[in-house]
Amino acid sequence: MATDFAKLILDESPDAVIVTTPDGVVVFWTRGAQSVFGYTGEEALGRPLASLIVPPDMLAAEQAILRETLEHGSANYESLRRAQDGSLVYIDSTAKALRNGAGYVEYILWNKKNVTQLKVLRDAKLVGAHFGNVLESTPDAIVIVNAAGRIVLATSRAYAMFGYEAGQLRGQPLENLMPLRFRAAHARHRDRYVTQPQSRPMGAGRPLFGLRKSGEEFPVEISLSPIATEEGTLIMSAIRDITERKRIEQVLHEKNLELAQANQAKDRFLASMSHELRTPLNAILGFAGTLLMRLPGPLTDEQERQLRTVQSSARQLLSLINDLLDLTKIASGKVELQMQPVGCHALLKDLLAEFRPHAQRKDVALDCIVPERDISVRSDRNALLHILGHLVGNAIKFTEHGTVQVMLARSEIRGRPYATISVSDTGAGISPERQASLFQAFSQLDNGDRQQHEGAGLGLHLCQKMAQLLGGEIQFESRYGEGSVFTLAVPLHQVS
Repeated sequence: MATDFAKLILDESPDAVIVTTPDGVVVFWTRGAQSVFGYTGEEALGRPLASLIVPPDMLAAEQAILRETLEHGSANYESLRRAQDGSLVYIDSTAKALRNGAGYVEYILWNKKNVTQLKVLRDAKLVGAHFGNVLESTPDAIVIVNAAGRIVLATSRAYAMFGYEAGQLRGQPLENLMPLRFRAAHARHRDRYVTQPQSRPMGAGRPLFGLRKSGEEFPVEISLSPIATEEGTLIMSAIRDITERKRIEQVLHEKNLELAQANQAKDRFLASMSHELRTPLNAILGFAGTLLMRLPGPLTDEQERQLRTVQSSARQLLSLINDLLDLTKIASGKVELQMQPVGCHALLKDLLAEFRPHAQRKDVALDCIVPERDISVRSDRNALLHILGHLVGNAIKFTEHGTVQVMLARSEIRGRPYATISVSDTGAGISPERQASLFQAFSQLDNGDRQQHEGAGLGLHLCQKMAQLLGGEIQFESRYGEGSVFTLAVPLHQVS
């Protein structure tokens, strides 16, 4: 049997020696070709060479090389080609047209040398000349790869982050630094990025993970920056280990869950207690009212005084319970408002009718000034009555033998039309040191002689929160010893 010495010699070459027809179909494939590109001879023979190893975005360039070979007899070039496993390799290639006795091109002989590692060294030299040791001073780990996805440079922080010895990463595929399940998709993303490179800031995009040499996964953030060189585009990645941040975020998430569960428990408790507390209080108020009406029989002066104390205390406690429940609803976003047009004339008439007897008992004049033409606001009527009732009630409470005035007007605030309802009094006023905390929860007002009034200090805080839900706000002015003016501003009802 004759020995095919030519094939034996060619198979010993580490280069990929390939023979194709003039239109590019493989007819000869050496072991060196299998070593470079991964395909066996059986897998490669009879298939177009371009479909085996040429990336789609380089098909046009491959056709140009083929034409040059057919026209001029040979071609030399260096380019990227894709192996069977999807990895990119740099090859230094020569193509030579083989002619028959008639002078026609019968075959094309390709010799493709894998220069991937040589290209890495050339790129590393370019990066070193461009950056020097500057990259070592950056706080993040820096990894630079070429268009084939091979690591050209990694800083000492990168080696420490991924657990490799110095020099071990150079020439390795970048995908070795990420979990196996992400590698194929990342290679595709990287190929697309190389064709249209652009800077990407830290933290943009999907969650990312790195893989240490030990096999440990860890979360990372990465920024990308393309670097143009005479050898082609390089990609610089700044990598940040965010393991500690993720741990803290997880702790915060767990704490937030605990807080949410505690809030839910609080809401359930308050919903239950609102019924359990209101029911006996309403009974107390009902019986006290019945006794004060003397329906069961006459009362002595002392009995009437004590019953009025019981009635007043029960009302205060009921008001506190209602304030706490309202504040809880606002904090949890569960307030249901019925936003509709509200006429202010009728609103203020009902408000003053409720408070006039109380003002008369304190010898306080309760006046109301409104424009002749009614003003309509878009708001929740019950919420408005609650806010204004608190402001008027406070004004009467802190005024002794003076005047409380309610005034309605149109105003423009920050370029938008509002209705303003001002409640002014001639009471003791608010000291300057108390004004800064006026709308804070549990901040109590006092009168001029520092005597504390009943209440938990929730009223104004709750009113301001409610006003904000209505799209408005409460402002105030006060002069200590002269009185105060509280102004509620709510948006006008705009008729389209």
